Amino acid sequence: MPQAACQRRREMGFTLLEALVAIALVAMCGAAVLWGLQSGVQNAQASLEQTIALGLAQQLLDEILGAQYCADLANPYETHLGASGWESAGQGRQRYNDIDDYNGFVSSPPVDLWGVPMGEDNGDGASRHPAFRISPTLLEGWFQEVEVYYVSPSDFRTRLPTGQVSDFRAVEVRIVRQTGDRGRRELAKLREIIAYVPPLR
Repeated sequence: MPQAACQRRREMGFTLLEALVAIALVAMCGAAVLWGLQSGVQNAQASLEQTIALGLAQQLLDEILGAQYCADLANPYETHLGASGWESAGQGRQRYNDIDDYNGFVSSPPVDLWGVPMGEDNGDGASRHPAFRISPTLLEGWFQEVEVYYVSPSDFRTRLPTGQVSDFRAVEVRIVRQTGDRGRRELAKLREIIAYVPPLR
């Protein structure tokens, strides 16, 4: 075959090596695009979870702050913070009548005041129509957790040891997700300081 014809054939097509290099480059570019898409989907999922968790935490915190400071106004400095046996025996939190009752409250899945799972509740202690409920797997492994404790009057970041009291309590609400592969992950945490103001005599 004349040399000019061979030269034309080489200019018209790819050699096997060039084709393999091109395929490898396309595969690497495709992998990078897929990795970017996966990362974007994971970030969107994490953002959605944090938004839902923040809403759940805010709703529970609002409920707690709407309760009275203490059950017995003659004894506002209770050292035992938590629900009594009678209060704990109610359906959900409906028997909780003051802020300290919420100390130690934990629920999975998150529930409303009446103990109905969030996303299934209708806001009145019953379940909504099945067509308007969220998927039961959406909040699977999610926990509501509440702590109520006394803090130092000089530094609200300092938690007082058990048995010590002050005019200031912290209310801490956490929404946590527990998964087998990723362990325990805090999705949202809200903390408020509330003060007891003795009545004027």
